[in-house]
Amino acid sequence: MRQISSAARLLTVAALPLALTACSFTAAKAAPKAAPKAAGSKAAAAAAGGPNKGLLTGRQLKALLAPASFFAPGFTADPELARDTGDTYQLPATADVPTPDCTKLGGTSWTEITGITGVSFAQDAYVNKDSSEEFAQEVDVYRDTTATTVLDALGKISMACPSYTDGATHAKVTIAEKPLAGVGDGAWVITETSSAWQGGTTLVAARVGTSVVTVLVSSGTDNGAAGGTKLAKQLVSSLKGRA
Repeated sequence: MRQISSAARLLTVAALPLALTACSFTAAKAAPKAAPKAAGSKAAAAAAGGPNKGLLTGRQLKALLAPASFFAPGFTADPELARDTGDTYQLPATADVPTPDCTKLGGTSWTEITGITGVSFAQDAYVNKDSSEEFAQEVDVYRDTTATTVLDALGKISMACPSYTDGATHAKVTIAEKPLAGVGDGAWVITETSSAWQGGTTLVAARVGTSVVTVLVSSGTDNGAAGGTKLAKQLVSSLKGRA
């Protein structure tokens, strides 16, 4: 499901200059199905066995996301983009994506371009309604070595998607990618720029054990790389020793 973010609504209502595609259409994962009726601790314990044993739940991941105090004054949480899998796990899936939908790079759940989903996740986003800048953060957990497969796939995004057309401005968006050293068990920085935008968007992905951290930062003053790297490092630090 794709939905318009708070930043996009601000741009529409106030008729401000269009800054970034990530602020135009932001993809959020559908809310997970309700957990079966059971005491929270019992439900979590039952779900923790088998192939998911030892893997972090959505509720645990939610607690590890960067708090409101991490973000600069003026940024507030967008409740429409907060999702997690709670105390239960979802079935993982792997789909063949011979022709990736490159426009998904403009959404908060941009990892869906890989066609691989994990067993748990948590995500939220913070938006500055005055500047239309946005910080989106997500952590996904996978079984076995799938997290490595996902990060490897994300490291090839610029090959599959060297550019795409922004649905809001109909302008070309150019994708550039490079490895990010010293962050987690491997990381990539992906920048999106367009002549139609003021500023740019940066996507950062990093692996920590069985977890993959993904960040989207849009900025009207730079390409978002500094903010995206800082947020990714915060999430990696929170996950160390737990993922």
